Amino acid sequence: MSRRVPQRVEVLEKRRVYEGFMSLDRAVVRYERFDGTMSEPVERLILERGDAVGILLYDPQRDQVALVEQFRYPAYVAGEPAWLLEIVAGTVRAGEDPEAVARSEVREEAGYEVEHLTHLATCFLTPGGSSERVHIYAATLSLDHKAAPGGGVASEGEDVRLRLLGREEALELVRCGGVRDAKTILALLAFFCRGSGRGG
Repeated sequence: MSRRVPQRVEVLEKRRVYEGFMSLDRAVVRYERFDGTMSEPVERLILERGDAVGILLYDPQRDQVALVEQFRYPAYVAGEPAWLLEIVAGTVRAGEDPEAVARSEVREEAGYEVEHLTHLATCFLTPGGSSERVHIYAATLSLDHKAAPGGGVASEGEDVRLRLLGREEALELVRCGGVRDAKTILALLAFFCRGSGRGG
């Protein structure tokens, strides 16, 4: 039996509560229920920060990935270790091309030039409260050939360290909880579990 997919949404009110690097919108909406009726008005808060990119760097000769390690205050507030292992990432501003932003972020954070990007996924990280989508890519390169220092942009408060991991070491960190960042977990699993990489 086919399942009917609801489509109707009515936005009754919408206003910006806060404007900044991340903005907060308040909305009152009605949405179509699975039985075809409309819901009562409900209030929703939306964290608006645009889209983002994430890039997994992989060297097929070494069978290694390069992740970045940096301080994340929200992780500290949550009582977690504050220095997280992540794929290279950055914010896509309005009008920017995600792939161009991805290449720029790889140079800034990791110090490598990349040409070809393979799209792995585009997904919402927290659709219950944020409109942010992340475009996740993989880039194949030689980790022996850096083109820039990397390390992030000091004027933006970034202090980024590169960490090289073998395939099994990276996947074991995912299995044991050593990687806490969602986009990084998704990128590693999507890349290696679909047969990408040497010997996959």
